[in-house]
Amino acid sequence: MDLQGKRVVITGAGGGIGEGLALEFKKRGAASLVIGDIDGEHANRVASEVSGLAVTVDVSKEEEVKTLVEESIKVYGGIDLFCSNAGIFGRPGFMKVSYDNWMQAINTNIMSHTYAVKYALPSMLERKSGYFLFTSSAAGLLSQIGAAPYTVTKHATVGFAEWVAITYGQRGIGVSCLCPQAVKTKMTENGAGVAGINGMINPQECAESTVEGLSKDTFLITPHERVRKYIKNKAEDYDQWILGMQNLQDHFKDWVNKIEEMDYQ
Repeated sequence: MDLQGKRVVITGAGGGIGEGLALEFKKRGAASLVIGDIDGEHANRVASEVSGLAVTVDVSKEEEVKTLVEESIKVYGGIDLFCSNAGIFGRPGFMKVSYDNWMQAINTNIMSHTYAVKYALPSMLERKSGYFLFTSSAAGLLSQIGAAPYTVTKHATVGFAEWVAITYGQRGIGVSCLCPQAVKTKMTENGAGVAGINGMINPQECAESTVEGLSKDTFLITPHERVRKYIKNKAEDYDQWILGMQNLQDHFKDWVNKIEEMDYQ
């Protein structure tokens, strides 16, 4: 996808990866940018920087995503690229993760993507052109030690992105799935833990890598290139990969022990 002249919607764009995408897309010539975020103040700040439209949206709520899509089409006439980026880490651990914790992660990290496609796709199919960028994580390809809901929901994001690409790819719909390791955002402000083993990148670096992937219509965008080696190793010997992850967990035992204390206290 060439971003020049494109009408773009980004959720979770009030900071972090989403803000980085907005700033980079503006530099690359996007015609319009809709900045969606649960924090209206943050959305307005970023929108003012990119001359875009700010929309306050809780992506875990279907009606709010529907309104975001409708408002974007009303103001700009259509959506060329929908970046379903908003997500949460959620509660770490497993034993003390409540039903409400699980549903918050599921609704924010999975259902938000389904809502985006449900409402943005029809107009794209009509003109046989459109693109979705789903933000997952390297955890969606591998695992996130110490965080069951995050791991499960990010895996589901990759699965849904694959399904959309398979189902609509021959009808003019492009799909990319962004799977970084640690990025310097609010989510990692207290440290990246295991995810930072290969170093943290900043949102701008993540955005630049994303633009490169989009320009080649690459499905799987991995700003940390070692992730591709990890998934290759996983595919070649699953049992050995699990053993390696267990060893990695031992390496971060102090961090893991803190989570276990939360689980069993």
